[in-house]
Amino acid sequence: MLAVGIPAGWYTISPLFERETVCEASPIAGAGAGSEKCAGVAIAAARSSTTATSAATAAPAATPAATAAPAATPATTEAPQFQPRVAGEGEFRGADDFHFGRGQALLIETAPGQYTLRFENFSVRNGPDLFVYLSNDPGGISDALLLGDLKGTDGAFNYDVPAGTDVSRFNSAIVWCRQFAVLFATATFA
Repeated sequence: MLAVGIPAGWYTISPLFERETVCEASPIAGAGAGSEKCAGVAIAAARSSTTATSAATAAPAATPAATAAPAATPATTEAPQFQPRVAGEGEFRGADDFHFGRGQALLIETAPGQYTLRFENFSVRNGPDLFVYLSNDPGGISDALLLGDLKGTDGAFNYDVPAGTDVSRFNSAIVWCRQFAVLFATATFA
């Protein structure tokens, strides 16, 4: 009996004590680290990408007069480049005192019709079998869209929303324990 009970109990309870910090770059340029725990990681990533960008956008060398281009051609107007935008945001709240959660959920349009769900300054009590959903019910997963396993208990990270998803159907991001069908945290979009 103990040979089965102890491992089963440890499997169920041990996630409560384990923490994992995950730090991913924000899809919005210049947005910062997204979490105090990620500040050093994000700054290093931003610094290296800024250096590459500055080198790539440096002014070209002057063209000698002998090889100059012929007379000016008519200017073409290009459509403005798409800028990622926050389409919805909400604050995480725990389901109860035991299942705590805090931080921000940002639904970001990264390209026309393409979205990313971003968690920032995120922290949640760990548990077994935790998953992230977009839902129209802040208290459950009926008619919800599964985005994947919870990547970490702390930090700032992203979930790609499948292409073609009508995000207007959803009003919240939730962290759900499948094994016990329990809500851990929810963020309702404003």
